[in-house]
Amino acid sequence: MWNKTRSWQRFCRNRLAVLGGIVLGAIALLVFGLPLIYQTPIDGIDFARSALAPSWEHPFGTDDLGQDQLTRVLFGGKVSLTVGLAAMAVAISLGTVIGAIAGFYGGWLDQLLMRLTDLFLSLPQLPVLLLVVYLFRESLRAIAGAEWGTFLLVVLVIGSLNWMAIARLVRAQCLTLKNREFVTAAQAMGANPLRTLRTHLLPNLVSLIAVAATLSVSNAIITESTLSFLGLGFPPDIPTWGRMLYDAQNFVTTAPHMALFPGLAIFLTVLSLNYLGDGLRDAFDPKSSSH
Repeated sequence: MWNKTRSWQRFCRNRLAVLGGIVLGAIALLVFGLPLIYQTPIDGIDFARSALAPSWEHPFGTDDLGQDQLTRVLFGGKVSLTVGLAAMAVAISLGTVIGAIAGFYGGWLDQLLMRLTDLFLSLPQLPVLLLVVYLFRESLRAIAGAEWGTFLLVVLVIGSLNWMAIARLVRAQCLTLKNREFVTAAQAMGANPLRTLRTHLLPNLVSLIAVAATLSVSNAIITESTLSFLGLGFPPDIPTWGRMLYDAQNFVTTAPHMALFPGLAIFLTVLSLNYLGDGLRDAFDPKSSSH
């Protein structure tokens, strides 16, 4: 049985997980809160200030168009974190539904869903991702606009290619839980399968899903940054961390700050999420030992 107090104590003993949570919270606070104070426009082009080094006026320097790097890093953080959270929601939803159905019902349905999972796992993710984005990007942009069309496409594609590990974890947990006494008792009292899944199994999967969610967000951020770096992400006028790295690749020797700050933002965010995920996994695992 999950004990919240003990789980919290185990989490707090994991210093790297606590540090990851603090750093991630600080990044989110800066990304969403600092633009309310630091209101320099993201598209303020000034060629006279091109590729300036960090200063009091421009703490992260400027890019090759003279645009303020700090403002663009903050805006890119909003885009990257939002994409990561939305893609995580898609992946978690698909993985939880497919894994729960496969594990609870078993039989031919389990075999069918697991073979589908194996099929998706066998696909080379990056080439498929690039192909789908290349084929459908313009169509969705025409329907929903350049920004929202790209956002929907990136979120759906990343989420649709990252649910398989979650499905396998949820299935394995459901196979264990469905033979427990409380599930058997609920079925004996006449609870239908859907109610049993919703009321008795899913609440016991919360800890597992929480761990998978943190790792899924970090994976989505890296994937979105990869797409933007390859020029297949958001339009050039929308700064994302990956797009900023793409724009900085020709200025690494002359203006290294252009690549340093967006790269550092990706590194710290992903590392913090991974440490946080590891800490949550250890906290929710009743076999975890004290550190």
